[in-house]
Amino acid sequence: MSRLDRIDSPAALRALPPEELPAVAAEVRERIIDVISRVGGHFAPGLGVVELTVALHYVFDTPRDKLVWDVGHQGYPHKILTGRNREFERIREKGGPSGFLSRRESEYD
Repeated sequence: MSRLDRIDSPAALRALPPEELPAVAAEVRERIIDVISRVGGHFAPGLGVVELTVALHYVFDTPRDKLVWDVGHQGYPHKILTGRNREFERIREKGGPSGFLSRRESEYD
């Protein structure tokens, strides 16, 4: 089981020791590349904020502390770390996660 498979919320991320965060970021990056290369979509915005997203969720008390993303596609790492990793394969499909942030979808958005 990968580290990413054990992270179903930012609280689970914050339970990890800081030394594991680079490995988590690498797994998030791999997940985005794997899924988006198959289903289509924008790679660059999400890949550009992977480490930032991991750091923000590690330091801030989300969802109490609010995060604002410049564009929806920057939200892909955020979605993966906020309980939607398993559903990420169905991003932008009917019944799957939205391609953008949605408060109806998650309290973290």
